[in-house]
Amino acid sequence: MLEEITRDLNKKMDQTIKVIAEEMAAVRTGRASADILKPITVEYYGAQTPLLQLATLATPDSQLITVTPFDPSASKAIEKAINSSQMGLNASMDGGIIRVPIPVLTEERRKEMVKHVRKLGEDGKIALRNLRRDANEHVKKLEKDKQISKDQEHDVESEIQKATDAHVSRIDELVRKKEQDLMTV
Repeated sequence: MLEEITRDLNKKMDQTIKVIAEEMAAVRTGRASADILKPITVEYYGAQTPLLQLATLATPDSQLITVTPFDPSASKAIEKAINSSQMGLNASMDGGIIRVPIPVLTEERRKEMVKHVRKLGEDGKIALRNLRRDANEHVKKLEKDKQISKDQEHDVESEIQKATDAHVSRIDELVRKKEQDLMTV
């Protein structure tokens, strides 16, 4: 039962790390990366459809993303979705391909992005601490109900803290790498 608690906790914490990593991947660094277009959805035949299901993304150079729609009739909708996203990108049609130039970030914009990345990291740490609290409460309840001993409770809480510390350090590493990417000109 106690191993199950720590296994579930680790699984939930790994999922939290995955979500934070995906959110950070969507933060623009000034270099072209297809990851920044992943969150975009397109109005396609009356349904919001993820861009990745409608087109192939490529980065032919460091300042350009090309979007090649599978269905040429979706080109206008894809272009509109990219332009209306909150990413400040300006897509344009070029034959059957949509070109998305990635503007160079100013120093001020880079600092704003670093703040945003740090906030994402802090949100992730808060989520991890909430998971730790829930697991600790579950263990305390088991001890209170006399299903485990005080020593077992202490051992499991120690394992929970080790898992939390390891996952927090992974988030710190993600934040550090993303800050480095953002501040590299």
